[in-house]
Amino acid sequence: MKLYREFLESVKKNDPSFKNKNEIFLYPGFWALVFYRFSRFFYLRNYYFWSRFWMEVGKRLTSIEIHPGAKIGKRLFIDHGFGVVIGETCVIGNDVTIYQGVTLGGTGKECGKRHPNIGNNVLIGSGAKILGNINIGNNVKIGANATVLKDVPNGKTVVGIYK
Repeated sequence: MKLYREFLESVKKNDPSFKNKNEIFLYPGFWALVFYRFSRFFYLRNYYFWSRFWMEVGKRLTSIEIHPGAKIGKRLFIDHGFGVVIGETCVIGNDVTIYQGVTLGGTGKECGKRHPNIGNNVLIGSGAKILGNINIGNNVKIGANATVLKDVPNGKTVVGIYK
C-alpha cells in the first residue's frame, strides 16, 4: 500500500496525462518497482536464486531491469520505462524521474561498487547512460541521450558526453 501511495504521488507530479488513480496499475514502472521490492526481499536474506528469479520475471513483464541489490529511495518514477537498466550497486535518492532507455550501469572496468549514486530530485532523460561509480548531485537534470562518466555537482544540467 505504501508503494502504491508513493507511486501515485510521483505520477500526479510528473505525468500530465494521468486522469484516474486506477491507471497506476497500467504503468510498467509501478510493476517494475513491485517486482524489485519482492526480489529485494529475497536478496537481503541471501536467497539469491529466488531474488534473481523474480527480477527476471519482472524484467520480462515490464522490459525494465532493476537489480535487487540496488538501493532505491522514495517516489522513483519510471515513465515509458522500456529498456531501463539499474545495476546492482546503484543508489537512487528520493523523487527521481527516469525515462525510457536509461542505463545506470558500470563501465566493465570496476569491481565492488561500480554503479552510480543518484541524488534527490534528479531527472534523467530518455536514452541517457550514466556509467561507473560516480555521484550525481541533487536537483540535477541529465539530458536525453547524454553519456555521463564523471561526477555531476548539485543543480547542474548536463547534455551530450560528460566526461
